[in-house]
Amino acid sequence: MTKLSVAIVGASGYAGGEFLRLALGHPMLNVTQVTSERNAGTPVTFVHPNLRGRSNLKFIKASQLQACDVVVLALPHGHAAKRIAEFEGFAPIIVDLSADFRIKDLDAYRKHYGEDHPAPNQLSAWVYGNPELHREELRGATRIAGAGCFATSVILALYPLLKLGVPLPKDIVATGLVGSSAGGKDPTEGSHHPERDGSLRVYKATGHRHLAEVEQELPGRFPIHLTAIASPRVRGILATASVFIPDGYSERDVWGAYREVYGDEPFIRIVKVRQGIHRYPDPKLLDGTNFCDIGFETDQESGRVVVMSAIDNLVKGTAGHALQSLNIAQGWDETLGLEFVGLHP
Repeated sequence: MTKLSVAIVGASGYAGGEFLRLALGHPMLNVTQVTSERNAGTPVTFVHPNLRGRSNLKFIKASQLQACDVVVLALPHGHAAKRIAEFEGFAPIIVDLSADFRIKDLDAYRKHYGEDHPAPNQLSAWVYGNPELHREELRGATRIAGAGCFATSVILALYPLLKLGVPLPKDIVATGLVGSSAGGKDPTEGSHHPERDGSLRVYKATGHRHLAEVEQELPGRFPIHLTAIASPRVRGILATASVFIPDGYSERDVWGAYREVYGDEPFIRIVKVRQGIHRYPDPKLLDGTNFCDIGFETDQESGRVVVMSAIDNLVKGTAGHALQSLNIAQGWDETLGLEFVGLHP
């Protein structure tokens, strides 16, 4: 079978580098071009030393791109939308890892991103790259908008309960401990990262941009509030969200809701054991994987359910679910290239 040729624009950054890592192990993809304006002419292993022996590619400038089958855009927010006509000239299939094509409502985009959308007429062509919610729309898609990492952790945690109309109509508060790579900085830029000093600090108490995606994707339209806390790790998100359930709705019913909605999902795992050190989702166990582990704890007295989800923000939160979406779009097994199960200890 013929492999699809792939160009990754912005491959020196965290997101582009992670898609490159995954694509190099994918049986149906052949990465032929990787771009970085600053690193043009140097081997990819200069920036991504984990790829030694896996790739002999060198970075090129975006102006040197040639035609291919798939273009993956891993550019800073706003850049892809402003240059989308240019990139459409190189490939029939485009996967964007930025926020540029995720939000369908122009007012919501303006509110959360502080500017008018650069290409509003393009939005209807793009499918939000969350396979668990949009699998059917992704089949045959040629424009895939990768979902945000914090948004993914919250959406996957809450979706079954809200889809089935379980929670009472009360505010939902979600907090995420997020790794430094969730900020999307190019790792070669050399900015401060919390993991260097072991710090733990709130970096976005209110007004997180991913709220636009959460509100767009979750049914029920309950008021949702997000808080992000920078954790002393590079990878990983651990999100917790509190919802309230009606009298008579038991923990067994909560379990049943997740089994009903996610029972056949290849990358969703329900973590629900009564004791032991691994009874809750732990992002450390998911480093490098495309899994989302979800657990919950129910307080029957108050009716509160605390839902917990853990992901690797660079895989299931960025490059991995984009690749999963591409697999679905092409009619391949959606687990191709995403079989890694993580490390422990």
